[in-house]
Amino acid sequence: MSDIPFDQGFEVEAGVTIEVAPGIRRVLAPNPSPFTGKGTCSYIIGHGRVAIIDPGPDDARHVRMLLAAARNETVTHVVITHTHRDHSPAAAAIQEATGATVVGCGPHRPSRPWAEGEEPRGESGADRAFRPDAEMLDGDEISGPEWHLTAVATPGHTANHLAFAFAEGNALFSGDHVMAWSTTIVAPPDGSMTDYKASLVRLQERSEGIYWPGHGGPVREPQRFLRALIHHRLQREAAILGRIRTGDSSIADIVPRLYDGLNPALLPAAALSVFAHVEDLVARRLVVTDGPATLTARYRPGDA
Repeated sequence: MSDIPFDQGFEVEAGVTIEVAPGIRRVLAPNPSPFTGKGTCSYIIGHGRVAIIDPGPDDARHVRMLLAAARNETVTHVVITHTHRDHSPAAAAIQEATGATVVGCGPHRPSRPWAEGEEPRGESGADRAFRPDAEMLDGDEISGPEWHLTAVATPGHTANHLAFAFAEGNALFSGDHVMAWSTTIVAPPDGSMTDYKASLVRLQERSEGIYWPGHGGPVREPQRFLRALIHHRLQREAAILGRIRTGDSSIADIVPRLYDGLNPALLPAAALSVFAHVEDLVARRLVVTDGPATLTARYRPGDA
């Protein structure tokens, strides 16, 4: 993945409030892992009357830190990019403490139902209890005295994923769709590679100069980064298609050939990522299978 200009320089202590740009404060949740990096980034937008984007996991310490960071201010909105348990569960506690309106993505919904033979690993992090007061759709806006946020539909990582454009900062809060520390996990059926790639292309049509992601530091050259992400996905797709054309007929066959030396804890995620690409290839008839595409199906080259 050397073609992607990753920025690993994100050294910050959990619970410390940092003003990372005018009108943007960041508080890091204490939930580091191979899937979350240093932890979830929660953002406080504006001053006086503020919004909190992605309050993070159901962690009492993190909720206290967020409330302390917004002490003597009015939290008008809690904004959620997507319903994974490292992003949305703390919304309930913040709302209870402040009376804020919870908005953003809608309730959790997979991109398609589970198919026979699949295991529920891809949605193991789903916050199925989340219910916003108001679901935002593409182009919907909320605002405060110093800020405006506009929803940008970016399905792929999850079916309900939204990014939020921050006009005053020429910035985009990109959630888990685009991150500078790692590629995004796209795990069916919660995620869809077809949707994810289309959302990357859609962001290429936008002009924000910096992205503030759900994990890690900012994406400082977003257009360059988007080009690299798209190139990476096309390379991965070509590698998977090549393995199938040379006789590898299952996800289990392909994963060890593409992810040599990978942390064993990440192998299930790698299998789901390969599966996401295979689903997309099947939809385009570049790969075929008998019956539905599943994690355990057998695949062969298609006619397209």
